[in-house]
Amino acid sequence: MTALAANDASHRTGKKVRSLTRLVESDADLLSAQLKELRLRAFPPSSLKELRKFTSGEAAKLIGVTDAYIRHLSLAGDAPEAEKTARGRRLFSLEQVHEIRRTLAKTKQSYVPNRREGEHLQVIAVTNFKGGSGKTTTAAHVAQHFAMRGYRTLAIDLDPQASLSALFGLQPEFDLQENETLYGAIRYDDARRPLSEIIRKTYFSGLDIVPGNLELQEFEHDTPKVLAERNRGSERMFFSRIASALASVEDNYDVVILDCPPSLGFLTLSALCAARSVLVTIHPQMLDVASMSQFLHMTASLLDVVEQAGGDADYDFFRYVITRFEPTDGPQGQIVGLMRSLFGERVLTTAILKSTAISDAGLTKQTLYEVGRENFVRSTYDRALESLDGAHAEIENLVKEAWGRAV
Repeated sequence: MTALAANDASHRTGKKVRSLTRLVESDADLLSAQLKELRLRAFPPSSLKELRKFTSGEAAKLIGVTDAYIRHLSLAGDAPEAEKTARGRRLFSLEQVHEIRRTLAKTKQSYVPNRREGEHLQVIAVTNFKGGSGKTTTAAHVAQHFAMRGYRTLAIDLDPQASLSALFGLQPEFDLQENETLYGAIRYDDARRPLSEIIRKTYFSGLDIVPGNLELQEFEHDTPKVLAERNRGSERMFFSRIASALASVEDNYDVVILDCPPSLGFLTLSALCAARSVLVTIHPQMLDVASMSQFLHMTASLLDVVEQAGGDADYDFFRYVITRFEPTDGPQGQIVGLMRSLFGERVLTTAILKSTAISDAGLTKQTLYEVGRENFVRSTYDRALESLDGAHAEIENLVKEAWGRAV
């Protein structure tokens, strides 16, 4: 009903017509204002989100050496000066951890795992169109894992809801201007700009981000119009645009993580064509598995059309990631068993546990890697961290295999 028709109806009946549009708009404004206020309390304008520092034991584990060896390097003056707590514990920033890596790499190159000649940029799409599967949480943790391990990492938020951006301290309504999402680099008109101008540094050393917001939805609106114009050349085809944008910055990164939208639209298809590898997150509930079945059918059908049009559907690995898993839940265990019997090695061996540690970290827009062990019951934290590290180590090994490195 138009506004004019609504007013006429209101005059005739004497009743005030309620507009769902205005109600939703009002609620959106209220929520945005409240989120902005909460963020200003947590992070005043003069401050930026910062990553915690790591103990010498954590630093040693990240690098792949012993804590004693870190101490030896410190005594020899070959490690950066650590911050010391009142109890004498040494703390290193992530940049200092990378500095130790670079020092060790002078005698053994493998301490710095950057891509070598002949190794392609590893682009990993994290996807599922069922909400609650842990897609964004998984994408954030995987990106941070690679950064902490010394890989030059780029995270790209392709979801208009921009949850990944929020995890990295960005509020889309206030921190992004026009053309500051990936849409700016893949749009079809003359306003397109280089991806290098859109990429932002994060507080995570070695991890950059391309943030997202509602502007990404414009790609879903523009693409059908372009496809309808048959005179467009292949350069204009939607499925090559993300890959082309990434090619312009590939010398700067080893790994790219694409957090796909929870839908199978043009953005997701373009991301899948740009990806060398795919992670599908699965919450082991029957409704989620049934939804995944439809997702796979639709994906295969659409990718087939894209391949016939000249799109690239080649890949290095495709894996299902079990998320929010409760080991004591019998039905969940049966579903995981079913998936392993059907898909074999395509299901990661390590399931990511449902944990209050991960949930509580998320309440403050943080990942588990960003909060210290001292903030939780240690057994709870250790179990959650073990499941994350196990799954991420499998993914890292798959990347190394794709590059032809020994695992």
